[in-house]
Amino acid sequence: MNISLKWYYRLGFLLLFMIVLFIFIKLQPIWLPILEVIFKILFPFIVAAFITYLLHPIIERIHEGGFHRGLAVFIIYFLFFGGVGFAVYKGLPEFIKQLKDLAESVPELTNQYMNFVDYIQKKTAAWPDGIQQRVNEGIVSIEQSLAAILTNVINRILELVSSFFTIAIIPFISFYMLKDYALIKRAVWYLTPRKWRQGGVLLLRDIDKSLGSYIRGQTLVCVVIGTISSLLFWFFHMNYPLLLGLIIGITNVIPYFGPVIGAIPAVIIASMISVKMMIITVCIIFSMQFLEGNILSPLIVGKSLHMHPLIIMLALFAGGEIGGIPGMILSVPILAVLKVGLLHTKKYFGKKNTVDLFKQKETREEV
Repeated sequence: MNISLKWYYRLGFLLLFMIVLFIFIKLQPIWLPILEVIFKILFPFIVAAFITYLLHPIIERIHEGGFHRGLAVFIIYFLFFGGVGFAVYKGLPEFIKQLKDLAESVPELTNQYMNFVDYIQKKTAAWPDGIQQRVNEGIVSIEQSLAAILTNVINRILELVSSFFTIAIIPFISFYMLKDYALIKRAVWYLTPRKWRQGGVLLLRDIDKSLGSYIRGQTLVCVVIGTISSLLFWFFHMNYPLLLGLIIGITNVIPYFGPVIGAIPAVIIASMISVKMMIITVCIIFSMQFLEGNILSPLIVGKSLHMHPLIIMLALFAGGEIGGIPGMILSVPILAVLKVGLLHTKKYFGKKNTVDLFKQKETREEV
């Protein structure tokens, strides 16, 4: 095929793809409710599959050590869900209590915040009008962002409480996934078209190699950082230690920007108590980041992604723009999967072009 015709074909395909994508976005009111129902149905299976993915390598190591697979599944299942259940049993009432205390303290925090805003406005009253207007706009923007974040967090907590049955069924689904892991793999193998099996296995193996250690390591690091932060906040008599430690642990999964996002609520609440508490809070956060950056992450996570920081930052900005903080959390794993997929696609088409050239050469020699 002529090179120019090949490029016309590619441009036509790209244009057709953009038209289909535009129509798909315009039909969002039709397919989005269906997608939401499907997601609600699959949510416990997705969470259970994620837990299975985290625990499966540990079970395999125990099984290879001479234990029966069923016994290995029972041991890890009991330790993991027993630990999670105990933490929820002990921590959930305290978490709800701290959340209630925070809600009751909102008027007091608001008054202190308004006094702080008045102080800033008085100090900037002599500044040029343009600069003062920018300061006021910045204050309003911060207020709107904080209100949106607080509303979003409360809504998510209410959704979790209302989805008690869905959460309660996750351990049972995860148990059967761990128990019948080999059977599930075999079923997926037979359901996959024959021509895609070998390539699919290699793709999944490379995704697991690139992403698996990162997800497992990052999850462990976040649990450790969140637990130690809560204990330190409790030791120094900081308000809402469990709540703030949970926020720091969850946001720590976001590279580069996560520690800053997690530190903002703690520093704001500490500043409302005293300057001393704010200094202690900042020292705790910096010490946690030193521990995470110099000890935990190099030891547990390592450099499993093999991606330049600029690419990761671009993915974080894109994820934040599309889905907020959840988008930033998911952006790096999605980027890693896309990277492996693109490398496999390039390798596949490279082999295909090589085979086509070889066939053309054979045809010319026969002629």
